[in-house]
Amino acid sequence: MVNLILASNSPRRKKILNDMGLEYKIIPSNYDEKLETDEFSYDKIEDLATQKCLDVVRRVDKNSLVLAADTVVVLHNKILGKPLTKEKASEMLHNLSGQTHMVVTSICAINTKTNRAATISTTSYVRFTEWTDKMIEDYVNTYLPLDKAGSYGIQELPPNYLDKFEGSFENIVGLCPESVLKVLEQLEYHIN
Repeated sequence: MVNLILASNSPRRKKILNDMGLEYKIIPSNYDEKLETDEFSYDKIEDLATQKCLDVVRRVDKNSLVLAADTVVVLHNKILGKPLTKEKASEMLHNLSGQTHMVVTSICAINTKTNRAATISTTSYVRFTEWTDKMIEDYVNTYLPLDKAGSYGIQELPPNYLDKFEGSFENIVGLCPESVLKVLEQLEYHIN
């Protein structure tokens, strides 16, 4: 049996794989995710997921299937990464307020036994209500947005912050289960 490895320490991705009933090990990727520009393209995000995956593939045995992912928030074709400061988080949330934005998660999986790879991207859409300065301040101080793309986690938004979303909710959290199943299937990884 090929070992499934998640190339991420994200508690959100771990929970999604656990909810899917998958057995896996965690070997986080050390790949530096810096982007040259904030212009969005699917190729760019798929390349990030691939580089994360390759970083872990180099460190595992030849009986592994490594799964890596990268999630970005995109507003007006610009990628909003993880904020480095509370001020940057507040600025991002102010820009997202009342707007519809995309959340794109690219998954790359590599089977080290067969040397085959599969990549898939999933896009969801999120629209926030109009957030007041007080709402932004409360969110930034309560929910620790510095480790989240776009400065927020949809699963923790208070009820009056979210207007609507379209597409996979789990994709917005960080990993679309249907997309995970598709790449595993493409690489002939059979789930018990």
